[in-house]
Amino acid sequence: MALKIKAREKKMKFSQDGPEVYRYVMVPDLYSTLDQDKVIKEAAIRSGVSEGVMQACWKGAGEVIKAWATEGHSVALPGLGNMRFGLSAKAVADVNDVKSSLIRTRRIVFTPTVALKEELANTSIQITCYDRNGDVVKRVTSDDPGTVEEPEQGDDNGTGGNTGGGPSMEG
Repeated sequence: MALKIKAREKKMKFSQDGPEVYRYVMVPDLYSTLDQDKVIKEAAIRSGVSEGVMQACWKGAGEVIKAWATEGHSVALPGLGNMRFGLSAKAVADVNDVKSSLIRTRRIVFTPTVALKEELANTSIQITCYDRNGDVVKRVTSDDPGTVEEPEQGDDNGTGGNTGGGPSMEG
């Protein structure tokens, strides 16, 4: 199996005064979203339990994950990693200035297992290049080392942080 990438030639402008130039822009060639019923059916086959039992387990696990994560826990997702909620917020120097309006966004943070990162690193990447007319002009298969980006870690023991991974100096 391989991850499929499209590299499309697009006209781009890098500065307000600069000229427009063509560049190949890579984006994942995403497959369709798998329907929950299809996932449950496949999980039932792989685990040897009935679809009804799997449906009940799926729904129950989803409710438990949602409840625990919204209470502040980092919740294990079997074979995948851990999920928790986090946030991006402005930092202030004075405790009297701390208020909820400093929070810019709430987000979901996923930290994959070592095994999942290894699987991704070992998955080849196939790139199909399209010119500005939509014609295929080249195909490439990866030979890179398969480096996997580490997820951003907050500065508050896993309960949040800001977009840059370190403290925000806005204030």
